[in-house]
Amino acid sequence: MWGENRLTRMLGIRYPVIQAGMAGGAAMPELVAAVSEAGGLGTLGAGYLSPEGIREAIREIRSRTDRPFAVNLLVTQEPSPSAEELQRGRELLAPVQREMGLEPGEPARYAPSFAAQMEVLVEEKIPVFSFTFAIPEQKWLNRLKEEGTILIGTATTVREGKLLEAAGVDLVTAQGAEAGGHRGTFAGTYEQGMVGTMALVPQLVDGIGLPVIAAGGIMDGRGLAAALALGAEGVQMGTAFLTCTESGAHEVHQAQILEGTEDSTVVTRAFSGKPARGIRNRFIDQLAGREEEIPPYPVQNALTREIRQAAARRKDPERMSLWAGQGLRLSRRQGAGELVHQVVTEAEAVWKRFGDQKG
Repeated sequence: MWGENRLTRMLGIRYPVIQAGMAGGAAMPELVAAVSEAGGLGTLGAGYLSPEGIREAIREIRSRTDRPFAVNLLVTQEPSPSAEELQRGRELLAPVQREMGLEPGEPARYAPSFAAQMEVLVEEKIPVFSFTFAIPEQKWLNRLKEEGTILIGTATTVREGKLLEAAGVDLVTAQGAEAGGHRGTFAGTYEQGMVGTMALVPQLVDGIGLPVIAAGGIMDGRGLAAALALGAEGVQMGTAFLTCTESGAHEVHQAQILEGTEDSTVVTRAFSGKPARGIRNRFIDQLAGREEEIPPYPVQNALTREIRQAAARRKDPERMSLWAGQGLRLSRRQGAGELVHQVVTEAEAVWKRFGDQKG
């Protein structure tokens, strides 16, 4: 079954399984290398790393595997929030900080320099670059292409897929509404991009000429088989890898996923200022209905950093950003390589079952 297709040829991998580049420490070198070694594509979640941190992580991955891997970045610009926005954000978070015994503080900076992060990726000549939130300036895409890097963009609508194709990317990830973490919508409101994976994938396949990667709610071989049947040439899985033994996700985060159900998640701007799907908790409920007061990303993300870090130290799930998709009941505790091979085996069983029925 696992003959080559455009995706596996472009990426130089055996199986059309991509581990999502989850920022925040979950998708670090150990997990990335394990997925790539198993024949999939591991992805470094570098969105919040400093340029030097990215360089060190890339070199660690290369010390662990000689297989292809990807680096994922969040396309951002240096924000310049108004004094009013900052004051509104501080007032919004003050009750939570008081409850936790935290003193309000000023973030040193809101996000790493995207330009500096990109310089490292060009210098390191990475095999694959994936991105979300927007399309990077053409100069960056051109420089990476000159170094032989394969480019993967994120689309939540067919329109976004066409914009990515016009920008010269090589593959497009179709992020369905079921996906955990931040929404990648960049051409319209996030509500317009809340299209389910099953509806989005075939329309995107028909709408562009590039290989499509299905993402959102895919946790096992049934999801892989379904995605291929819809015309995708591979899948991207995030939540499924969060509970792997090599995952850098906090133990509380992993436990909440393993205990969660299909109705445990909500889409919220509470933690970062950008719509993201995660497991509902007290912090999300406290800010519910006050969306207009929340500063935009990455300002809110910086303002809540101390709250999230303190909650992690205290192992308090009610104040942590527990990003996860809707397939929680299908989560498993196992090694990343084992997960890749199990997904492939399960997909083969699905195809065999349908082949037998056809006969």
